[in-house]
Amino acid sequence: MVTATHTRLLKTLAKQFGFDYCGIAKAQVLDEDARRLEAWLNKGLHGKMRYMENYFDLRTDPSKLVPGAKSVITLLKNYYPSERLNGDLKISKYAYGQDYHDVIRASLKAMMHEAQEKIGAFSGRGFVDSAPVLERSWAQRSGLGWIGRNGNLITKESGSFYFIATLITDLELEYDDPLAKDFCGSCRRCIEACPTEAIGEDKVINGSQCISYFTIELKDEIIPEEMKGKFQNWMFGCDACQDVCPWNRFSKPHSEAAFSPLPEILNLSTKEWEELSEETFRKIFKHSPLSRSKHKGIQRNVKFLKA
Repeated sequence: MVTATHTRLLKTLAKQFGFDYCGIAKAQVLDEDARRLEAWLNKGLHGKMRYMENYFDLRTDPSKLVPGAKSVITLLKNYYPSERLNGDLKISKYAYGQDYHDVIRASLKAMMHEAQEKIGAFSGRGFVDSAPVLERSWAQRSGLGWIGRNGNLITKESGSFYFIATLITDLELEYDDPLAKDFCGSCRRCIEACPTEAIGEDKVINGSQCISYFTIELKDEIIPEEMKGKFQNWMFGCDACQDVCPWNRFSKPHSEAAFSPLPEILNLSTKEWEELSEETFRKIFKHSPLSRSKHKGIQRNVKFLKA
């Protein structure tokens, strides 16, 4: 009875603090995921993202992150915008507003505090890309959706434009049934739409070929010459595989004020991006995901697209 009460409370709090979905899975070692991750890393499909090789055991065993872990709570927050870009250069929709790490981290912290006030002391840690957690695997185990051919978590009700947050706790809770079925069927739209052929037939994503990798993760001064003409004007990130996904016809605009697009994101022309000074960039994009690439990276990307 206590388990059911705690479960209801946490799901109610998830809605109260702005999350659109909440699913719960039993904390356990992800043996199958560990094998897949190891094979992916061994093939070098992570490119120069060396951080992905670190803390392997933490990625696959939640008890290494929270001792005595019993439950993994997955939370989804919609970021699909109602606005559209007016300029020629394209930016991934997740980066239109404030940095989601800051926004979601604050919500998780407040949710945890409220839960501990009502339940009493318990251990738990919230993660938003801040630790080696296999978020999509836990989301699928929590019944929230399935991992599509494009590697994204897809919900049957409203597509894939969601941030994923994870809360690992030592509370024993009621667990949701995992989604066993893959609703991608025979659809290959994401494979055919990927400008750099980063999506394999077997749901294996070549991270080192993804436009998001080149425009965000890669810190080299020069983007490889062989990628010329393939980016379709994506300057920061890429949504090509999500934009063509049939399930995203159900996407609805978010209601999170912090994700409202910066005017500059929507309206800057290619010339204005080129002429943007470092000082102005820092001032405008201080709290934006674009700050991750820094002024130098954005300028590199713009020049690459223009060349």
